[in-house]
Amino acid sequence: MKKKLMVVDDSRMMELQICKLLEDSAFEVAAYCENGEDAIVRYQEIHPDIVTMDIIMPGIDGLETAKIILEEHPEARIVMLSSLVCEDTINEAGSIGAKTFLNKPVTRENLLQALETALG
Repeated sequence: MKKKLMVVDDSRMMELQICKLLEDSAFEVAAYCENGEDAIVRYQEIHPDIVTMDIIMPGIDGLETAKIILEEHPEARIVMLSSLVCEDTINEAGSIGAKTFLNKPVTRENLLQALETALG
């Protein structure tokens, strides 16, 4: 059985890219959310095995969304994804409880490695 992934990103193109990169892998995209508010609700419904979370989104940003999800579901496995690469942001993501941080653009190899790391 494939691991369920929830993609949280305000760019539909990112969700489509992740779907393509995960073809013939142990993961499948089970849900897509365009913003943090939707992600908080959908996580409760879907209980994905892992979440990829963009940082910069309208409304609640990815860091705050991850914090809320992890407060309600400490077992959640979240991989932060961003083109905004700053040591402070990476450190904040880690302190919130994100399992790993992945720079955009993503490749199949680094996406699968990040997902495995988060599950490990």
